[in-house]
Amino acid sequence: MNPSATISNISGLARKAQAAILPTRRDIRFDLPAEHIADWNKGSVHLSQFMNTLSIFFPVGERFFIDAVRQYRDRITDPELQKAVTAFIGQEAMHGREHEEYNELLFARVPEAAQVERFVFALLENLKKLPPRMRLSATIALEHFTAILANELLSEPRVLENAEPRFARLWRWHALEETEHKAVAFDVWDTVMGRGTGAYLERTGGLVLATVIFWSIAIPAYLAVIRREGRLTDLKGWRFFFQHSFTKVPFFPRLLRPYLDYFRRDFHPWDHDNRHFLDEIDSTLGELRPAA
Repeated sequence: MNPSATISNISGLARKAQAAILPTRRDIRFDLPAEHIADWNKGSVHLSQFMNTLSIFFPVGERFFIDAVRQYRDRITDPELQKAVTAFIGQEAMHGREHEEYNELLFARVPEAAQVERFVFALLENLKKLPPRMRLSATIALEHFTAILANELLSEPRVLENAEPRFARLWRWHALEETEHKAVAFDVWDTVMGRGTGAYLERTGGLVLATVIFWSIAIPAYLAVIRREGRLTDLKGWRFFFQHSFTKVPFFPRLLRPYLDYFRRDFHPWDHDNRHFLDEIDSTLGELRPAA
């Protein structure tokens, strides 16, 4: 597949945004306070532990993404995309490291969460037996999912309003870097697989399967964490969670339209041009301690 032919299928807006973005690997530490692991977001156990549950997936998932993209690295001839792939791998490695430290705080409080991580690790190890193109399809699907989650987190300041500052900065850092590299794995797919009907069906089928598998694990895991906290029947806590996820702060309803955009034949991640958020990276990270 000729990379230039692939690029010609991308909209003018997406090309402009894509050309302006080159991910950067940032080696920093967050020093999260263990005493706030269960209530760091607005003092709500339900909100905090939901986001903590998402964190369980990141270290093992990002290693899977790195391996999937690396499989096709030698087939990339465009020098800018080669640089972007290198930066993508570096960023995902840093995300994995920081979320491993984050997750250790969660596992110390909720041992069941560590069991979930082991289950996800075993699942992804089995998925590595699939053909490389299927692993790359799963990667670009989940990168789309994390990109739209990141966009909503960055767009809606109430998501992290009154959150413990270090946890809030970690999530904003992760969201900003997910935005910065959101098209890299997709561009690898486009370059190698092209835009034919087969590639389209494999790409969109990957999102359907990834969505079903992810939520079938994440929802029971979250409920197990809440049960461990003794909050499963806490109606006030659940009401607060739904108000700040679905109604008062409609985080999840707003994900539907960008999620469905993935099913367009001509979709590209930078069709959702939110690069203005990247102007915040320096201010968001300015107070953080560089890694020793």
